[in-house]
Amino acid sequence: MGHVLTAVVVDDAALTLEELAQACAVEPDWVVARVRTGILLDDSADTHGDNAAGWRFTSADLVRARRLCQIERMFDANDDVAALVVDLSEEIRRLRVKLSAAGVK
Repeated sequence: MGHVLTAVVVDDAALTLEELAQACAVEPDWVVARVRTGILLDDSADTHGDNAAGWRFTSADLVRARRLCQIERMFDANDDVAALVVDLSEEIRRLRVKLSAAGVK
């Protein structure tokens, strides 16, 4: 995979498995493994069948996948550790937004 797809985050985007993998500069198997373990995609997605080609990923999934890739590569972390770091980072962002909305600095 020599080329990295640069994308603009759009709320209604629906990337295919191959497009998400290309955008993250990983093999589709990397994405499939993280979907199967629940690290990518939410529980409402039909990820139990063998039709991975039918999966669609949002811009939020793209951002999360890129963060996972970055953590795994930078720190040679396994997927569970990377997911924990990304989850904690997302929670910190949510809490900061709530504090800001409440007028706390």
